[in-house]
Amino acid sequence: MVDFSINGKDVHVDTPDDTPLLWVIRDVLGLTGTKFGCGIAQCGACTVHVDGQARRSCVTPISSVGGSAITTIEGLAATAGSGGDLHPLQKAWIEAQAPQCGYCQSGQLMQAAALLSENPTPSDEEITQGMAANLCRCMAYVRIRKAIKLAANAQNGGRG
Repeated sequence: MVDFSINGKDVHVDTPDDTPLLWVIRDVLGLTGTKFGCGIAQCGACTVHVDGQARRSCVTPISSVGGSAITTIEGLAATAGSGGDLHPLQKAWIEAQAPQCGYCQSGQLMQAAALLSENPTPSDEEITQGMAANLCRCMAYVRIRKAIKLAANAQNGGRG
C-alpha cells in the first residue's frame, strides 16, 4: 500500500512495489492525460511532477513516491492558483498553436512548467537545454519554445 497525493487529492494504492507510476496514474487512478511513449524514460511523454520536480513516470516505481505530492497534466492549472482557469503555459500553448498531433504535449507542458518554476525568465538556449529530453515527433519545437516564452512573459507581468 502506497499513500501519496495526486493533483491535491490523497490516494492509497495497493499495487506491486515495482509498478511504474505511469500505470498507476493511468490504469488505477484513471487519469489518462499522462501518456506512454517509450517506456524507458527517453521521450518525456510521461513526465509528471513529483514534489515539484519533473519525473519520468514510466520508470518511477510506485514504491518511490510514498508521501509525495504528484501533479499530472490534469492538475497543472491548480498549481498556478488559477481558480480552475488554465495554467499560463496552457494558455500560451493555445496562443502559439504549439501542438500538432498533441501526443507528447502533456509531457512537454509538465517539463516546461518545471523549467519555468526553476527559471522564470529562460533564454532561448536555456529553453532548448531544459526541454531537450522531451521529444516531439511532429517537430513543433519552435512553437513550443514560443509558448514557453509567452508564458514566461505572462507570469512575469510582461518582463519575461
